[in-house]
Amino acid sequence: MTNPTAAVQDRVLSLPSGELPAYVYDLAALRDHAAHVRAALPASVELYYAAKANPEPEILAALGPYVDGYEVASGGELAHVAKAVPGRPLAFGGPGKTPAEITAALERGVERFHVESEYELRMLAELARRIAPDSRVAVLPRFNLPVASGSLAASSLAMGGRPTPFGLDPSEADAVVRLLTDGTYPHLELRGVHAHLASGLQAPEQLAVAESIVRWAVGLAERHGVRLSEVNVGGGMTVDYAAPEDRFDWVAYGEGLGELTSRYPDLTLRIEPGRAMTAYCGWYVTEVLDVKQSHGEEFAVVRGGTHHMRTPATKGHDQPCTVLAVENWAHPWPRPAARRELVTLTGQLCTPKDVLARNVPAPGLRAGDRVAFSLAGAYAWNISHHDFLMHPRPGFHFLDGVHAESAAGEGAQG
Repeated sequence: MTNPTAAVQDRVLSLPSGELPAYVYDLAALRDHAAHVRAALPASVELYYAAKANPEPEILAALGPYVDGYEVASGGELAHVAKAVPGRPLAFGGPGKTPAEITAALERGVERFHVESEYELRMLAELARRIAPDSRVAVLPRFNLPVASGSLAASSLAMGGRPTPFGLDPSEADAVVRLLTDGTYPHLELRGVHAHLASGLQAPEQLAVAESIVRWAVGLAERHGVRLSEVNVGGGMTVDYAAPEDRFDWVAYGEGLGELTSRYPDLTLRIEPGRAMTAYCGWYVTEVLDVKQSHGEEFAVVRGGTHHMRTPATKGHDQPCTVLAVENWAHPWPRPAARRELVTLTGQLCTPKDVLARNVPAPGLRAGDRVAFSLAGAYAWNISHHDFLMHPRPGFHFLDGVHAESAAGEGAQG
């Protein structure tokens, strides 16, 4: 799915220039991918989608049949996801939860909380006593666990195994377990342990990390003579922008998780992928406005830029793309065209950092041609600085193989 699917290509070429740039999502392709992921996982492994990766309502709904629930990380995500997919299980994670956010989650009946600190635990306990006095709120303390030296070396982003603001230090584990099991907080239930340590790992590394998390959690429970029913080993399955055809091996990962759960048959494992679920179903599509030479290099300026898709700027990579030639040129002035083999694609912003892809093999690229940037289905529009220079917002198109829905450029709520 790195090249546009047929449905996406048809839509890209049919859009008038004035409706570009746009995000185009192939929901049929998303459902196929989600079904593949679900089929690769053992029945004993629960799959929650990390909504932060892409919270578009159409995306959330398309994933519905294949996920067990959704992980949210703010009060805003909580309200948004609860409205988009009502009645589905939610897990509330993320550091720095406010009293108002926890209150809203309790009032909505959120099923589990990933607690990031002892302070947060005490706050949750008091708010649960006030708001949900007749129920016990499930808690999974999140721990920043130590890992074997070098086990996160391939990670593109490490949230654990070193000093970070995420989760509890392992030295606090015994005190937290006692608070949750000795009657101090009768409205809270120790449901399990959460540990999301890194992003960008391949299946073997992910399995090694998952095994170390489960082993640590089981040891903690045995030390206190308590039973854990769940261990959440997080997400972070790699999406390789430099080699987009190299996919995370979900089959091998599922087989490895199956072996792990067979050793702990009373334990439910949960994973929380985000990027690896939706990245491949989205394209940021635009058109070339100008082609120019500068100091021996060639540049193509496209509509939009990194204020619409910040991913290449934040991760420092070149966004994979496909050029779709457009023969028609409706203007009376000459049509600029590339004279070199390699062209760098930039946006309209007044900064040299507005680069979408460097040295793209695009001989003959012309103004008016269209470019489809792939792997734009996650951490793209929703993390971008939309209002810089106040360019028009992109349109949004959701193709599902039966009918297509379009939204004006209103962003994640569109």
